[in-house]
Amino acid sequence: MTDVLDTVARWSGRGDRVAWATVVGAKRSAPQPVGTKMAVNDRGEVAGAVSGGCVEGAVVEVAESILAGGAPRLLHYGIADAEAWDVGLPCGGEISVWAEDHGATPQQARFVELARGGARVALVTAIEGARPGAKLLVGVGGALGGTLGDEQLDAAALALAREALWSERCGLHEAAGATLFVDVAAPPPRLVIVGAVDFAAQLSAVARLAGWRPFVIDPRGRFATQQRFPAAERVLVAWPQEAFAELAPLDPATAIAILTHDPKLDDAALLAALASPAGYIGAMGSRRAQARRRERLRAAGVEERQLERIAAPIGLDLGALTAAETALSIMGEIVALRHDREGGRLVHAGGRIHDAVAT
Repeated sequence: MTDVLDTVARWSGRGDRVAWATVVGAKRSAPQPVGTKMAVNDRGEVAGAVSGGCVEGAVVEVAESILAGGAPRLLHYGIADAEAWDVGLPCGGEISVWAEDHGATPQQARFVELARGGARVALVTAIEGARPGAKLLVGVGGALGGTLGDEQLDAAALALAREALWSERCGLHEAAGATLFVDVAAPPPRLVIVGAVDFAAQLSAVARLAGWRPFVIDPRGRFATQQRFPAAERVLVAWPQEAFAELAPLDPATAIAILTHDPKLDDAALLAALASPAGYIGAMGSRRAQARRRERLRAAGVEERQLERIAAPIGLDLGALTAAETALSIMGEIVALRHDREGGRLVHAGGRIHDAVAT
């Protein structure tokens, strides 16, 4: 969605009026995930899309009516099976779209500004209820502005936004007699790799390809060089606890992969990682090495419930043999757990293949 946000900012900067359409609900094989956006300005220009092409014309008409002074609207489109193949929907689908004036509230413009700047931010919009279109902007530290017009509703919206900030899932919610849409923007997640080893080079490359920001940590300057890890955003020559402090805060959107095979580094990294709210902590090593490591950590005072946070041995069971395959295994596990999945084969899975995603 970055391109749409950039375009809207450019349009607004030159004084255009802009109408904004967001996919707020989807059923069956909908072409775009929840949170997808389309914008229309008063010059007739269009950015983004809410479907594969079948409903864009209708949405543009509604957007133009809003720019002419119309009220915000919740739109529902069912895509007939006869049309489905044209838009990549062999089973048909349904989408709900919220259309509104982008300039109706200052919170909308602020949301775009913060999202473009790489902030983690949520915008809660009342879709149905006493004040359709009312907004509450929420950051990691709490509310940033706006109101839905009711203290109870604001409190419910704040709780929903705080959860969505870290799950990074946009979605509709019923709260205090109103329907709310929580829109989320988040920076690319970080992967902190401890150990300047060959596996780390491959894992950095796979992480970068997946849209993550990889960092490599190792106190051994001879091995921890940017030349050896060109895909890493940074290579830090430091002990884990020092590097973690430099990269602080390690938040729930941060994954930590420990690849050193050196107890001095492994244990120091795990102790520092377990003291953080990192969303994923994984450690390489055989089952025998993992058992010895757990004993050392228990001796250091780590409780059993904390030890359960460690994914060890690290990665999915892909039968990986090479460093590149191992990197794929590790990144696969990280992505799966981030989306509350087990990482099995889709052919054996039930339910939706794709969940809603953040902006």
